[in-house]
Amino acid sequence: MHADQTPTPYTGLDRMTIGGEWRHGSSGEVHHDVDPYDDTVLAEVRLADEGDVDLAYRAAERAWPVWAATPAYERAEVFRRALRILDARRAEVAEWLVREAGAVRDRAEFEIDLVRSGMAEAASYPTRVEGRILPGITPGKENRVYREPLGVVTVISPWNFPFQLSHRSVAPAVALGNTVVLKPAENTPVTGGLLLARVYEEAGLPPGVLNVVLGKGGQIGDALATHESSRMVSFTGSTDVGRHISRLIPLKRRTLELGGNSPLVVLDDADLDLAADAAVFGSYYHQGQICMATNRIIATTGVHDELVDRIVARVRALRVGDPGDPATQIGPVIDDDQAEGIRDLVDRSVEVGAQLLLSGEPGGPAGRVLPPYLLLAGNHAPCAAEEVFGPVATVIRATEEEDALRIANDTEYGLSSAVHTRDAEKGVRFARRLRAGMTHVNDSTLNDEANTAFGGEEHSGHGRFGGEWAVEAFTTDHWVSVQHVPRTLPFGFGGR
Repeated sequence: MHADQTPTPYTGLDRMTIGGEWRHGSSGEVHHDVDPYDDTVLAEVRLADEGDVDLAYRAAERAWPVWAATPAYERAEVFRRALRILDARRAEVAEWLVREAGAVRDRAEFEIDLVRSGMAEAASYPTRVEGRILPGITPGKENRVYREPLGVVTVISPWNFPFQLSHRSVAPAVALGNTVVLKPAENTPVTGGLLLARVYEEAGLPPGVLNVVLGKGGQIGDALATHESSRMVSFTGSTDVGRHISRLIPLKRRTLELGGNSPLVVLDDADLDLAADAAVFGSYYHQGQICMATNRIIATTGVHDELVDRIVARVRALRVGDPGDPATQIGPVIDDDQAEGIRDLVDRSVEVGAQLLLSGEPGGPAGRVLPPYLLLAGNHAPCAAEEVFGPVATVIRATEEEDALRIANDTEYGLSSAVHTRDAEKGVRFARRLRAGMTHVNDSTLNDEANTAFGGEEHSGHGRFGGEWAVEAFTTDHWVSVQHVPRTLPFGFGGR
């Protein structure tokens, strides 16, 4: 294919891939993969059963020794080829994200850029793995510590940023010499798994290195997490499911990115236009269906009312509708359960005293395009205490800086956060007192970069993704000692 040619679109995206074979699942159950905007059926997928899960692990086990022994440069080259393929297929992938995940056009492009940066970062991993040589206390002993791939890695990913949140674990795991069994969310089987498999297959990834099984978490999730061949589980999703996985595999390595309830704190000396921009972006981008979404906007009394006025003006101007229209800024939520849960949360919040400033009626052919909701409430109203995962923002009044800190930390979650002040170092001091894995000064709570430590504290997760933290997560230390001269042992042995 020449650089100026449009590649032939991928086919067979109604099948899973196991050991390089594209095949239907064996459960007998058919899942209709639909466009959340209008319910158009995109694919009919026959789902996997536990037998298919076992086949996927056996394929990954067979592929692992050869892949782990593949020279670092050859592994890196797969990712460089994948970058070129992704660039050539950018429009195809974006269209799938719009139609399957309900992403507006700009959001789809942004997600592709995240995956692209992850591919570039992963291409560096094979040659970044470092061992150590340490002195020993035994005469003549040399202690070496090698970093080795783990083996077979399980990746279970969600539907909200499916392409990125699958790739974020798949890419470093594979680059570092592991093989993978991936289960994407049933709502996004193509963007969460099959497109990645096709891209890497086209890039020359050997059969069995990346296997994708399609099924419902409630039916095959436990089999995935507990399979004897799985050396690690990398899960992104709800806190409840993360807790369940931790109970199932207390001794198995895992990285978990779970729920969030991110605060954006606006102090008295903040630039209010900048803060309002960051708050609206953080609250409503991708319909608020992001783990890092700004759930709570906490403003000190001196700026609260003025900030609210700015936010109201910005939210009223947001364009709601068909995600296929380039002008649309808020599209559909993923399914009916999500839509009903969001509306119920808003209703419960109003019932306990929250003030609803902005709302409206659901729209779109399937009724899943929700209006942007804006509320004023206390920190214990449902819209502030619970993870919303919808186009909902709640503004909370704090008396002063210390009260804002107390409110921000008054949650079981600890993923992302932000603070706005014209004094950057004051912002850093405030940030370091927030109980969160990530804090952004004078920015949104939505930030994701492939070379840094992405992850949460408290009930928001365990471990970190990205950069050197990914190298650590997907490899293990192996101590190998070499005794260069005979050693004197107890019982009078050795020393010759």
